[in-house]
Amino acid sequence: MLLLILTGLAWMVQIMSMMKFLISYGVRLSSFLGLTVLMVPFILSIIVPFVTFIAILFVYNKMIGDNEVVVMAASGTSPGKIARPALILAGILTVINLVLNLWVVPATQAKFYDTQWNLRYGLAHLKLQEGAFTEMTHDLVVYVDKVSGYDLKHVMLSDTRKDKSQMIIFAENGKLVTTMRGLSIVMTNGSLQATGNGSIIGTFDGFDMDLSINEQHNPASVKTRSMSTSDLIGIVNQEDITPKQRKTIFTELCTRFLQPIMNFILAALCLAILLRSSLLRRRASFAPAFAVVSMSVVMAAFMSASNLLESTGDLFMLAGAQVLLLGFIMLILLRRK
Repeated sequence: MLLLILTGLAWMVQIMSMMKFLISYGVRLSSFLGLTVLMVPFILSIIVPFVTFIAILFVYNKMIGDNEVVVMAASGTSPGKIARPALILAGILTVINLVLNLWVVPATQAKFYDTQWNLRYGLAHLKLQEGAFTEMTHDLVVYVDKVSGYDLKHVMLSDTRKDKSQMIIFAENGKLVTTMRGLSIVMTNGSLQATGNGSIIGTFDGFDMDLSINEQHNPASVKTRSMSTSDLIGIVNQEDITPKQRKTIFTELCTRFLQPIMNFILAALCLAILLRSSLLRRRASFAPAFAVVSMSVVMAAFMSASNLLESTGDLFMLAGAQVLLLGFIMLILLRRK
């Protein structure tokens, strides 16, 4: 129930943050909702460890308040047996989270970026207003006198996307087309004025202008979240990858392989604190708050460490630290006294 509620809330936040697609790009409501749904697996992969922790905290704290844990312990039930249901739940959610991170999230994020690009830059959404200046994106403005489908009449285009240069094009006719590069406008019977390192003035019978501006601002960007796990592992040691990109890739690999383990670590941490405090002669009323603080410290340490990874050795060291931490917590949890 908590997972559904938090996922729904996060989904609503995504819908509100992406309302510009409905307002600015004239996207149909069904296409817009389909785009936001693609974010749900990613949202799930983030909140599952926290939901696991909160659910266990709520249930076991209520059992402790009703003295059920004390009665079970007094009747000879071991801490491991009391904690078994929660550990089984954490194990199942760890596997589900691992599947999400390794396969589902990369696939849905790749689909998300493709769909977002098509809605923002593709022919499916593009609506040029007649007799008005349309800002395709920052530094790219198009004026069209008449529009008939993808056919344009009397086109004026201003392109200042490249630093310290400007291109102004006037054309009698134009047509929007999709090429291997993305969205383009093919213009005929026009003139061109370009300034930069030099000045160019001339006429043309045909001219093809690339409108695919989303990758021109950062051509070396690597969208690690949308890459398959095998591709991500394959490019991590390539020579053309910058140190910053390599760091981003290792952070993503850490998220995919090691973040699901945090489900089990947080569950065991919560159980160890609650069950051990419930067996004290004077029950520790601060145990839930201490569990929450401990969870925050552990997750903050993991997230900080994941952002500092620079090599495969660092990744294995963090995995080893997780194993040691989990082993220490389990020793505290399972000991009888």
